[in-house]
Amino acid sequence: MNRILFAGLSSGSGKTAVTCACLRALQKKGISAASFKCGPDYIDPMFHQRVLGIPGENLDLFFADVKTLQRQIACYEQRCKIAVLEGVMGYYDGLGGVSDRDSTWDVACATNTPVILVVRPKGASLTIAAQVQGMLSFRKRNQLAGILLNDCSERMARLLAPMLEEQTGLPVVGFLPHVEDASFESRHLGLVTAQEVGALSEKVDRLADAFLQHVDLEQVLRIAATADSVAETVKSEAALKSPDCPDFPQFPAPDKECLRIGIAQDTAFCFYYEENKRALRQQGLELVEFSPMEDKKLPEGICGLYLGGGYPELHAGKLSENSGMRHAIFEAVRHGMPTIAECGGFLYLQKELEDPDGQIWEMTGVLDGRGFRTNRLQRFGYAVMTAKENSMLFEKGESIPVHEFHYWDCTQNGTAFEMKKPVGNKTWEGSVAGSSLYAGFPHLYFLAEPRLAERFARAAAKWQEKQREKAL
Repeated sequence: MNRILFAGLSSGSGKTAVTCACLRALQKKGISAASFKCGPDYIDPMFHQRVLGIPGENLDLFFADVKTLQRQIACYEQRCKIAVLEGVMGYYDGLGGVSDRDSTWDVACATNTPVILVVRPKGASLTIAAQVQGMLSFRKRNQLAGILLNDCSERMARLLAPMLEEQTGLPVVGFLPHVEDASFESRHLGLVTAQEVGALSEKVDRLADAFLQHVDLEQVLRIAATADSVAETVKSEAALKSPDCPDFPQFPAPDKECLRIGIAQDTAFCFYYEENKRALRQQGLELVEFSPMEDKKLPEGICGLYLGGGYPELHAGKLSENSGMRHAIFEAVRHGMPTIAECGGFLYLQKELEDPDGQIWEMTGVLDGRGFRTNRLQRFGYAVMTAKENSMLFEKGESIPVHEFHYWDCTQNGTAFEMKKPVGNKTWEGSVAGSSLYAGFPHLYFLAEPRLAERFARAAAKWQEKQREKAL
């Protein structure tokens, strides 16, 4: 499968805008594409999905091995002509900020994907060549195959392109100028989510038109065509034709009957890995969306809850005012309905939550803590989580990789797991776990441990059976 990866010298280079522009440009040319985001990011794949109409996925070597990443890409090999990957942070920035492990570069090498470096030439000219030269020489294998100048005027591009090509040996595939009223806003966890961006389709269209006008798409496609096929890593070509790619690790569904799981989905709760959703569906679970902000009651016939991350702190007032939903979730969890609550979902289960203005709002009250604002990221980044006791999802002593990304903290973070940073010696306790509940700030990734999805499905099946017995 042809592949290209857009990477940057640092965060803020405009990788997401360039990636979305390229995806829409491919659409306009009738070229089918799949999209992937390097690292543990929820927001950028939302933008990809809004552009393509199909879910974007994550490629993360901290959570999964090389073969799994190759399988993820191979799942689209028979259905898409090209895969477009978006990098994270600076190209070589990996674990702990002091390693290239699990960086964009690491993903590029693992998937053998050629890379176009997105460069924003503000306040520099020849120095850019020095930076790119450093990127080329920093590692013997670098995967760098081209340069794209972003937020750059045509005059400056004409000046810089020949110099950069001469000094670095890399082709400049073109430039993306500043497109008025087409920028993506940011907030404390990154970009504003795709569903909140007004007139997003129109903005992306303008970016795509600029991309087609000023970037040599044919050259980009030629670079993408140098990527080797990854299909050989998947055992069966037939497996690649399934939209759910059944060659991924999976377990027999606990029941042939489809089990309904309520999944919170609105502007307050929207951070989910597509891979997690797929893993649950492969266990025979139907994911039924509901809005904790708007809906007054839970979906009918559900036997489990999945409350993902997001921005409940920004919508604390509306969540609090929806007392019907708060009470429904309290009763469901109290009576043992299997529940996963990550980060924002964890805050929603608390007794109280502080909003950005310092006002305290009542939440579901499942847990006794209060979520409060801090001035910096809390326990940010990757960690390894080890279970101290048996619970719905974990057996005592099991360890899995997780990720935390939040400015809000909680007065009671739980003590069910020991957390440890992969770089350094920092440890702490966190998360709440019981026979029917996992709740905590760490985000889970089911491809890292497929048994999590299996165990959740089994718990849902047991819950359903108990409800049927009660009804008799």
